[in-house]
Amino acid sequence: MDPHVIFSSLVGLLVTPKLLGLMLLAVPLGIFFGCVPGLGGKLGIVLLIPFVYGMDPLPGAVFLLSMHAIVHTGGIVPSILFGVPTNGPEAPLLADGYPMVRNGQAGRALGAALSAAGVGGIIGVICLALILPVVEPFVLSFSPIEFFWLAIIGITLISALAGKMLVQGLIVGCFGWLIGMIGLDPQTGVQRFTFNQLFLWDGFDVISGVLALYALPEMMQLGRGKRGDAGNPGTNAEVTQYTFAEVWDGVKDNVRHWGLAITTAVMGTFIGMIPGLGGEAAGWMCYAFAVSRSKDPERFGKGAVEGVIAPSTGMNAKEGGGLLPTLFFGVPAGSGMAIMLGALIMLGIKPGPLMIVHDLPLVWSLIWAIAISNLLCTVFLLIVGKHMSSIAHIRAEVLVPVVLVFALLGTYLAKDHWESLLVFAGMGAIGYVMRRNRWPRPCFIIGLVLGPTAELSFHKAFALHGLTFLVQPTSLVMMAIIVVTLTLNLRKTYRRKAGPGGAGHRAPTTGSI
Repeated sequence: MDPHVIFSSLVGLLVTPKLLGLMLLAVPLGIFFGCVPGLGGKLGIVLLIPFVYGMDPLPGAVFLLSMHAIVHTGGIVPSILFGVPTNGPEAPLLADGYPMVRNGQAGRALGAALSAAGVGGIIGVICLALILPVVEPFVLSFSPIEFFWLAIIGITLISALAGKMLVQGLIVGCFGWLIGMIGLDPQTGVQRFTFNQLFLWDGFDVISGVLALYALPEMMQLGRGKRGDAGNPGTNAEVTQYTFAEVWDGVKDNVRHWGLAITTAVMGTFIGMIPGLGGEAAGWMCYAFAVSRSKDPERFGKGAVEGVIAPSTGMNAKEGGGLLPTLFFGVPAGSGMAIMLGALIMLGIKPGPLMIVHDLPLVWSLIWAIAISNLLCTVFLLIVGKHMSSIAHIRAEVLVPVVLVFALLGTYLAKDHWESLLVFAGMGAIGYVMRRNRWPRPCFIIGLVLGPTAELSFHKAFALHGLTFLVQPTSLVMMAIIVVTLTLNLRKTYRRKAGPGGAGHRAPTTGSI
């Protein structure tokens, strides 16, 4: 790994006014999307796509990734102060963060959580940087055979993202794959599912699908008033008041428990590298680790500061880990990264093993962008967090018309065809039905993105080796990985169905994503 590339990428981010300005803009936007109920990181990416359309790949990717990387940090403030998580991954903070507020330790809880989130984000990036030299020779040895099986492995993630709705997840994933086949056959040039419509010859646009499937259903739900004010009426306003000295006490708690912070950050990084494990898993697993290593586990659930530090570090560290499979294998680590993958493709970035050869400066710029945005967000919230908490009271329904305008604008700009608006309306109606019935929409994105990749790689592997490529050692190993993955996910699914009190009751449910 060339040190010149590593540090020149960092210097480029810091001395280029456009890139630094985009990161400074992305931080408050990420905090906003994290604080407001009903929005979140996935919808944030979707809504910001129209703003990055036409940008060069580096500025657009830095802007989106910087925003996405700190969304969960922004969600810490309302989760702890009001006991209402705006997104799923912040839920573990309620176990001890909210009791600390009720005990008059709001400042300490916020200081510990926010500084732990910053530590987790930076350590996650460091772990990713240390892993890259190990991964590089392995990635460079890939052939069309490995590309094909990696795409298939990514598609099997549907079984993990679908949770207990496995059948529905498979249906949605296959539907996404089918939609991805619209256009001209890459081998023969024959029209497929175009219905003689010229604007479909180039295929179905990923961004239009993401915007329609997420933005329109979410706004329709908000318009019906299902999600209102995030404030918890049962929270006494005086309890949420705190001083900067109390916040500083929380920051020093991370120093006192430095071993726990580092360990859970490393855990979160590796959890984030496992595609399909889910965003909530990192926080809960790190929280469980903190409880298991404590000499006095009875304190947890009553306001233990370790119960705030552990999930905060793991929750933020997973974003750095999730970048590895998304960039180098084209396999999204979760639903948020699935949408990010589509956005990167829209910007002209081609995730895959060849990024190590051709786009290493871009990769390091994205890694540094995560670290810098986490640092900026932590410092910003530590200083003005008590004032930012009012954002959580915004009624998200007032955002509906603004969001819809930007969603329609992004859909039109993606292809520059007015027919795209009809596609937006049709896919939006399908997305609304999926959301109402809690069908897992990320499975559609995975099928849409990875289906064509699997098809193209299969044709290349078949042209080079014939069907014998199916019995080569690499293929057999990857088939075994697929079988093991499916088996484990099926067992987890049946255990969830066995009863509400099973071990999976805290697992992420994908009905709302």
